[in-house]
Amino acid sequence: MSKRSRKKQENGKSTIKVKDAFSNPIARLGVGTQDLLQATEYPLTRMTQNHQLLTSLYRENWIAQNIISTIPDDIVRKWYILQSNVTPEQMATLQKLERVVHLRKSILEGMYWGRLYGGAAGLILIKGQNNLSEPLDYGFILPDTFLGIHILDRWSGIYPESEIVADIADPDFGLPKYYSIRDEETGVMVSRVHHSRIVRFIGRELPYYEKVAELYWGESELEAIYHELVKRDNVSSNIAALTFRANINYMETDSLDQMLAVNNTEAQRRFWETLRAQSVIESNFGTRLVNKGDAIHNTQYTFTGLPEVYDRVMMDVAGAARTPVTKLFGRSPAGMNSTGESDMNNYYDYIDGLRENYFRPILEKILPIMALSAWGEVPENMQIDFPPLQTPDSEELATIAEKKTQSILSVYQSDLMDAATTKKELKGLSEEIGLFHKITDEDIKRSEGKTYSDYKSMQDPMAGLMVPSYEEEA
Repeated sequence: MSKRSRKKQENGKSTIKVKDAFSNPIARLGVGTQDLLQATEYPLTRMTQNHQLLTSLYRENWIAQNIISTIPDDIVRKWYILQSNVTPEQMATLQKLERVVHLRKSILEGMYWGRLYGGAAGLILIKGQNNLSEPLDYGFILPDTFLGIHILDRWSGIYPESEIVADIADPDFGLPKYYSIRDEETGVMVSRVHHSRIVRFIGRELPYYEKVAELYWGESELEAIYHELVKRDNVSSNIAALTFRANINYMETDSLDQMLAVNNTEAQRRFWETLRAQSVIESNFGTRLVNKGDAIHNTQYTFTGLPEVYDRVMMDVAGAARTPVTKLFGRSPAGMNSTGESDMNNYYDYIDGLRENYFRPILEKILPIMALSAWGEVPENMQIDFPPLQTPDSEELATIAEKKTQSILSVYQSDLMDAATTKKELKGLSEEIGLFHKITDEDIKRSEGKTYSDYKSMQDPMAGLMVPSYEEEA
């Protein structure tokens, strides 16, 4: 029998199993001891609900303003391209309506306050449809009845109600069915609005229960960036404060404790008057008079390493804001050898995603209303495209034009594509490379069914693609 078993029988008690572990409470190491990392917590603050703090940040902090405005500005910078069979005159009418109702300005404003407060709403205004609680009736949107969208942030009197859209075919499925507009001073309901008349703008997306906690709005962009902003502002302020202490003079003197004694007021008076007189006399190139035996010293602070610290903090803010340093701060961090091209490419990819997932639903809700107001109908083939955000320089554009044109011509010369399709492809490049604008639909129609081999001039790579003159047709 083992020693442990005999001891168990002698004591009449069951054996307690324990885990061996290293522990040093004084050094904060080991089991049961909370070290510095384990003490870190992330309390749920929901700072988005602090309207006053967000407003103060936006009004007083230029970085917060850039965080709110930079991404929306880039989302709408190239606007959109409407692909449809409408005439140039009709497009001009639609663009005029956009200018009259200040559509771009309203959408930008909605994006700003949605990002700042976590949510904002655009109220669609239609002349003659005053009962806002009813669904928007597209059949009664007559010409010149669209008046624009009125922006209300989540704190200016608009409140989502508890009833949820249950129709899975509705773009607003799972979101509030109605919104209440109240007078903030009296609390009296002004109007009840159906969700079909509302364009939603939100900040960062939230999981379901947090979305419910925010009344189906999102999270303010400043909430996730707040602590990085605090660090940056404190670092910047401390660096600025150090500049006032960059050059300090101090003097060694005998019997200073006696002069500063409480009961020696006369000596104190003479001492302070002496210092004041020295301060007046001294200049950048002046001298300081002292008693014989006293010594004057000069201490200079160095700022070595401070720019690097500031740049690191600056990069943390940019990373939290999902915006390149060059866009957010207007400059690159000191010492960076890279041009930031890869950062900008990643940023534009991110903006392209926002245009598809965030900007497109807004346009798809507004443009049919505008089409009815401008044209009296909604074209069936109406499609929204977004132009590229990055504009190549002249050299890059020439290279792109040459490669794409040559690729199309190679396919044409291999008889894999007829002349009409080739002309369509070349015309499709016109918006990108600025060429082939003069290829008309009539030119394309005349080339239908004809291949490269059908033309006699086999040595000419453009054979069959040139627009025939009227003399040749005659």
